[in-house]
Amino acid sequence: MPSIIAVKNLRKTFGTFTAVDGISFTVQKAECFGLLGPNGAGKTSTIRMLYGYSPASDGELYLFDQLINNDWRTVKNRIGVCQQEDNLDPDLSIRDNLLTYARYFNLSKSGARQITDRLLKFFALENRAKTNIRELSGGMKRRLVLARSLINQPDLLILDEPTTGLDPQSRHQVWERLEELKNAGLTILLTTHYMEEASRLCDRLVIMNQGRILVEGRPQELIQHYVGREVIEISPPSPKLLSYLKNHGLRFENLGQRLVIHNQADAGLFTLLTELFGDLRCTLRPATLEDVFLHLTGRELRE
Repeated sequence: MPSIIAVKNLRKTFGTFTAVDGISFTVQKAECFGLLGPNGAGKTSTIRMLYGYSPASDGELYLFDQLINNDWRTVKNRIGVCQQEDNLDPDLSIRDNLLTYARYFNLSKSGARQITDRLLKFFALENRAKTNIRELSGGMKRRLVLARSLINQPDLLILDEPTTGLDPQSRHQVWERLEELKNAGLTILLTTHYMEEASRLCDRLVIMNQGRILVEGRPQELIQHYVGREVIEISPPSPKLLSYLKNHGLRFENLGQRLVIHNQADAGLFTLLTELFGDLRCTLRPATLEDVFLHLTGRELRE
Protein backbone atom coordinates (compact mmCIF):
# COMPACT_ATOMS: atom_id res chain seq x y z
CA MET A 1 0.00 0.00 0.00
CA PRO A 2 1.40 3.44 -0.92
CA SER A 3 2.28 5.50 2.14
CA ILE A 4 1.04 9.04 2.80
CA ILE A 5 4.27 9.91 4.67
CA ALA A 6 7.66 8.23 4.35
CA VAL A 7 10.51 9.65 6.43
CA LYS A 8 13.99 8.22 5.84
CA ASN A 9 17.00 9.13 8.02
CA LEU A 10 15.60 12.61 8.61
CA ARG A 11 17.89 15.06 10.42
CA LYS A 12 17.52 18.64 11.61
CA THR A 13 20.40 20.61 13.07
CA PHE A 14 20.65 24.13 14.43
CA GLY A 15 24.34 24.94 14.41
CA THR A 16 26.00 22.31 16.59
CA PHE A 17 22.69 21.18 18.13
CA THR A 18 20.92 18.18 16.61
CA ALA A 19 17.15 18.39 17.12
CA VAL A 20 16.21 15.40 14.94
CA ASP A 21 18.81 12.66 14.61
CA GLY A 22 18.21 10.32 11.67
CA ILE A 23 14.65 9.15 12.26
CA SER A 24 12.59 6.97 9.90
CA PHE A 25 8.89 6.07 9.88
CA THR A 26 5.92 5.72 7.54
CA VAL A 27 2.25 6.68 7.84
CA GLN A 28 -0.42 4.85 5.84
CA LYS A 29 -3.65 6.20 4.39
CA ALA A 30 -6.52 6.66 6.90
CA GLU A 31 -4.14 6.09 9.82
CA CYS A 32 -3.68 8.28 12.88
CA PHE A 33 0.02 8.26 13.69
CA GLY A 34 1.41 9.82 16.87
CA LEU A 35 4.73 11.47 17.71
CA LEU A 36 5.28 11.38 21.47
CA GLY A 37 8.19 12.55 23.56
CA PRO A 38 9.24 14.94 26.34
CA ASN A 39 9.99 18.60 25.66
CA GLY A 40 12.96 18.89 23.33
CA ALA A 41 12.53 15.39 21.90
CA GLY A 42 12.27 16.71 18.32
CA LYS A 43 8.54 16.31 17.68
CA THR A 44 7.77 19.85 16.58
CA SER A 45 10.99 20.10 14.55
CA THR A 46 9.90 16.94 12.72
CA ILE A 47 6.44 18.13 11.78
CA ARG A 48 7.70 21.58 10.81
CA MET A 49 9.87 19.85 8.22
CA LEU A 50 6.83 17.86 7.10
CA TYR A 51 4.69 20.88 6.32
CA GLY A 52 7.51 22.93 4.84
CA TYR A 53 8.05 25.47 7.59
CA SER A 54 11.65 24.36 8.13
CA PRO A 55 13.95 22.61 5.62
CA ALA A 56 15.51 19.28 6.52
CA SER A 57 19.25 19.24 7.15
CA ASP A 58 19.58 15.72 5.75
CA GLY A 59 17.53 12.66 4.83
CA GLU A 60 14.52 12.08 2.59
CA LEU A 61 10.94 13.14 3.16
CA TYR A 62 8.16 11.80 0.94
CA LEU A 63 4.55 12.97 1.02
CA PHE A 64 2.00 11.20 -1.18
CA ASP A 65 4.86 9.15 -2.67
CA GLN A 66 6.87 12.11 -3.93
CA LEU A 67 9.83 14.03 -2.57
CA ILE A 68 8.40 17.20 -1.09
CA ASN A 69 10.92 19.48 -2.79
CA ASN A 70 9.88 18.23 -6.24
CA ASP A 71 6.46 19.89 -6.31
CA TRP A 72 5.99 21.56 -2.93
CA ARG A 73 3.09 23.78 -4.00
CA THR A 74 0.96 20.79 -5.03
CA VAL A 75 1.88 18.90 -1.86
CA LYS A 76 0.94 21.86 0.36
CA ASN A 77 -2.51 22.03 -1.17
CA ARG A 78 -3.16 18.50 0.10
CA ILE A 79 -2.09 19.23 3.71
CA GLY A 80 -3.97 20.81 6.61
CA VAL A 81 -1.95 22.10 9.57
CA CYS A 82 -3.12 22.88 13.10
CA GLN A 83 -0.19 24.53 14.87
CA GLN A 84 0.31 24.95 18.62
CA GLU A 85 0.03 28.72 18.42
CA ASP A 86 -3.23 30.64 18.28
CA ASN A 87 -2.64 32.62 15.08
CA LEU A 88 -6.25 33.55 14.29
CA ASP A 89 -6.97 37.06 13.02
CA PRO A 90 -8.32 38.92 16.09
CA ASP A 91 -10.04 41.57 13.96
CA LEU A 92 -12.32 39.11 12.18
CA SER A 93 -15.29 37.00 13.14
CA ILE A 94 -15.23 33.21 13.24
CA ARG A 95 -16.80 32.95 9.80
CA ASP A 96 -14.54 35.58 8.23
CA ASN A 97 -11.43 33.87 9.59
CA LEU A 98 -12.39 30.76 7.63
CA LEU A 99 -13.43 32.61 4.48
CA THR A 100 -10.23 34.66 4.45
CA TYR A 101 -8.05 31.60 4.93
CA ALA A 102 -9.86 29.85 2.04
CA ARG A 103 -8.42 32.44 -0.35
CA TYR A 104 -4.97 30.91 0.04
CA PHE A 105 -6.27 27.81 -1.73
CA ASN A 106 -7.98 29.56 -4.65
CA LEU A 107 -11.41 28.27 -3.66
CA SER A 108 -14.36 29.88 -5.39
CA LYS A 109 -16.51 32.17 -3.24
CA SER A 110 -19.43 29.76 -3.33
CA GLY A 111 -17.20 26.78 -2.62
CA ALA A 112 -15.54 28.57 0.31
CA ARG A 113 -18.94 29.47 1.77
CA GLN A 114 -20.19 25.89 1.50
CA ILE A 115 -17.10 24.42 3.15
CA THR A 116 -17.15 27.13 5.85
CA ASP A 117 -20.78 26.43 6.70
CA ARG A 118 -20.10 22.70 6.88
CA LEU A 119 -17.07 23.14 9.15
CA LEU A 120 -18.87 25.58 11.45
CA LYS A 121 -21.61 23.00 11.94
CA PHE A 122 -19.15 20.12 12.35
CA PHE A 123 -17.28 21.92 15.14
CA ALA A 124 -20.48 23.29 16.76
CA LEU A 125 -19.58 26.91 15.99
CA GLU A 126 -22.45 27.85 13.68
CA ASN A 127 -24.33 29.79 16.37
CA ARG A 128 -21.24 31.93 17.00
CA ALA A 129 -20.28 32.49 13.36
CA LYS A 130 -20.43 36.30 13.63
CA THR A 131 -18.60 36.45 16.98
CA ASN A 132 -15.25 38.24 17.09
CA ILE A 133 -12.22 36.11 17.93
CA ARG A 134 -11.50 38.16 21.07
CA GLU A 135 -14.78 36.97 22.62
CA LEU A 136 -14.09 33.26 22.25
CA SER A 137 -13.08 30.79 24.95
CA GLY A 138 -9.91 28.76 24.58
CA GLY A 139 -11.91 25.70 23.54
CA MET A 140 -13.75 27.60 20.81
CA LYS A 141 -10.52 29.06 19.46
CA ARG A 142 -8.97 25.62 19.30
CA ARG A 143 -11.98 24.21 17.45
CA LEU A 144 -11.77 27.11 15.02
CA VAL A 145 -8.06 26.50 14.35
CA LEU A 146 -8.94 22.87 13.64
CA ALA A 147 -11.77 23.93 11.34
CA ARG A 148 -9.43 26.27 9.49
CA SER A 149 -6.91 23.45 8.94
CA LEU A 150 -9.64 21.55 7.07
CA ILE A 151 -10.78 24.40 4.80
CA ASN A 152 -8.86 22.98 1.80
CA GLN A 153 -10.30 19.48 2.40
CA PRO A 154 -6.81 17.98 2.91
CA ASP A 155 -5.70 14.38 2.46
CA LEU A 156 -3.32 14.74 5.43
CA LEU A 157 -4.02 16.61 8.67
CA ILE A 158 -1.01 17.54 10.83
CA LEU A 159 -1.84 18.38 14.45
CA ASP A 160 0.77 19.84 16.80
CA GLU A 161 -0.56 19.39 20.36
CA PRO A 162 -4.16 20.21 19.34
CA THR A 163 -5.71 20.14 22.83
CA THR A 164 -3.00 21.68 25.02
CA GLY A 165 -4.53 24.01 27.61
CA LEU A 166 -8.12 22.91 27.08
CA ASP A 167 -10.49 21.92 29.86
CA PRO A 168 -11.66 18.27 29.91
CA GLN A 169 -15.00 19.02 28.22
CA SER A 170 -13.38 20.92 25.34
CA ARG A 171 -10.68 18.26 24.98
CA HIS A 172 -13.24 15.48 24.65
CA GLN A 173 -15.20 17.51 22.08
CA VAL A 174 -12.06 17.82 19.97
CA TRP A 175 -11.32 14.10 20.34
CA GLU A 176 -14.80 13.20 19.14
CA ARG A 177 -14.40 15.36 16.04
CA LEU A 178 -10.96 13.89 15.28
CA GLU A 179 -12.35 10.37 15.63
CA GLU A 180 -15.06 11.21 13.13
CA LEU A 181 -12.48 12.55 10.69
CA LYS A 182 -10.32 9.45 11.10
CA ASN A 183 -13.30 7.16 10.60
CA ALA A 184 -14.12 9.08 7.41
CA GLY A 185 -10.69 8.14 6.03
CA LEU A 186 -8.57 11.22 6.78
CA THR A 187 -4.89 10.55 7.53
CA ILE A 188 -3.72 12.29 10.72
CA LEU A 189 -0.26 12.97 12.14
CA LEU A 190 -0.47 13.98 15.79
CA THR A 191 1.94 15.26 18.43
CA THR A 192 0.68 15.37 22.00
CA HIS A 193 1.71 15.36 25.65
CA TYR A 194 -1.58 13.72 26.66
CA MET A 195 -1.10 9.97 26.84
CA GLU A 196 -4.86 9.41 27.03
CA GLU A 197 -5.21 11.35 23.78
CA ALA A 198 -2.58 9.22 22.07
CA SER A 199 -4.12 5.96 23.34
CA ARG A 200 -7.57 6.99 22.18
CA LEU A 201 -6.72 8.40 18.74
CA CYS A 202 -3.52 6.78 17.48
CA ASP A 203 -3.42 3.54 15.50
CA ARG A 204 0.38 3.58 15.78
CA LEU A 205 2.91 5.89 17.38
CA VAL A 206 6.57 6.48 18.08
CA ILE A 207 8.12 7.70 21.32
CA MET A 208 11.05 10.05 20.73
CA ASN A 209 13.79 11.24 23.04
CA GLN A 210 16.72 13.55 22.27
CA GLY A 211 15.92 13.54 18.56
CA ARG A 212 15.76 9.77 18.15
CA ILE A 213 12.96 7.22 18.01
CA LEU A 214 13.01 4.86 20.99
CA VAL A 215 10.07 2.61 20.07
CA GLU A 216 7.32 2.30 17.48
CA GLY A 217 4.08 0.33 17.64
CA ARG A 218 0.42 0.21 18.54
CA PRO A 219 -0.42 1.73 21.94
CA GLN A 220 -1.76 -1.45 23.53
CA GLU A 221 1.09 -3.57 22.18
CA LEU A 222 3.66 -1.15 23.62
CA ILE A 223 1.89 -1.18 27.00
CA GLN A 224 1.82 -4.97 27.09
CA HIS A 225 5.46 -5.32 26.05
CA TYR A 226 7.08 -2.68 28.26
CA VAL A 227 4.82 -2.55 31.30
CA GLY A 228 2.42 -5.48 31.27
CA ARG A 229 -1.31 -5.57 31.84
CA GLU A 230 -1.30 -4.16 35.38
CA VAL A 231 0.85 -1.99 37.64
CA ILE A 232 1.31 -2.29 41.40
CA GLU A 233 1.90 0.92 43.35
CA ILE A 234 2.97 0.87 47.01
CA SER A 235 3.43 3.87 49.29
CA PRO A 236 5.41 4.48 51.30
CA PRO A 237 7.82 1.58 50.61
CA SER A 238 9.29 0.16 53.81
CA PRO A 239 12.85 -1.23 54.17
CA LYS A 240 11.27 -4.64 54.81
CA LEU A 241 9.37 -4.50 51.50
CA LEU A 242 12.44 -3.35 49.57
CA SER A 243 14.48 -6.18 51.04
CA TYR A 244 11.77 -8.72 50.09
CA LEU A 245 11.59 -7.51 46.48
CA LYS A 246 15.37 -7.54 46.04
CA ASN A 247 15.76 -11.00 47.61
CA HIS A 248 13.11 -12.42 45.26
CA GLY A 249 14.59 -10.77 42.16
CA LEU A 250 11.50 -8.65 41.48
CA ARG A 251 12.04 -5.57 39.31
CA PHE A 252 10.68 -2.31 40.64
CA GLU A 253 11.05 1.45 40.39
CA ASN A 254 11.69 3.23 43.69
CA LEU A 255 10.43 6.82 43.48
CA GLY A 256 11.09 7.66 47.12
CA GLN A 257 7.61 7.96 48.58
CA ARG A 258 6.16 5.53 46.04
CA LEU A 259 7.24 2.22 44.56
CA VAL A 260 6.08 0.92 41.16
CA ILE A 261 6.20 -2.69 39.97
CA HIS A 262 5.81 -3.43 36.22
CA ASN A 263 5.71 -6.70 34.27
CA GLN A 264 4.66 -8.92 37.13
CA ALA A 265 5.79 -12.48 36.52
CA ASP A 266 3.35 -13.80 39.15
CA ALA A 267 -0.33 -13.03 38.65
CA GLY A 268 -0.83 -13.38 42.39
CA LEU A 269 1.90 -10.94 43.38
CA PHE A 270 -0.51 -8.19 44.41
CA THR A 271 -2.43 -10.54 46.72
CA LEU A 272 0.81 -11.86 48.20
CA LEU A 273 2.19 -8.37 48.89
CA THR A 274 -1.03 -7.18 50.54
CA GLU A 275 -0.96 -10.24 52.80
CA LEU A 276 2.70 -9.83 53.74
CA PHE A 277 2.72 -6.03 54.00
CA GLY A 278 -0.83 -5.16 54.92
CA ASP A 279 0.28 -2.03 56.77
CA LEU A 280 1.27 -0.38 53.45
CA ARG A 281 -1.04 1.22 50.88
CA CYS A 282 -0.91 -1.17 47.96
CA THR A 283 -2.83 -0.39 44.74
CA LEU A 284 -3.39 -2.50 41.62
CA ARG A 285 -4.35 -0.56 38.48
CA PRO A 286 -4.38 -1.09 34.69
CA ALA A 287 -1.14 -0.20 32.93
CA THR A 288 -1.26 2.86 30.67
CA LEU A 289 0.72 4.45 27.86
CA GLU A 290 1.98 6.99 30.40
CA ASP A 291 3.73 4.15 32.25
CA VAL A 292 5.51 3.21 29.02
CA PHE A 293 6.41 6.84 28.32
CA LEU A 294 7.93 7.40 31.77
CA HIS A 295 9.66 4.02 31.73
CA LEU A 296 11.41 4.83 28.43
CA THR A 297 12.10 8.57 28.73
CA GLY A 298 12.59 8.95 32.50
CA ARG A 299 10.82 11.04 35.08
CA GLU A 300 13.09 14.07 35.33
CA LEU A 301 11.75 17.47 34.30
CA ARG A 302 12.82 18.86 30.91
CA GLU A 303 13.41 22.47 29.95
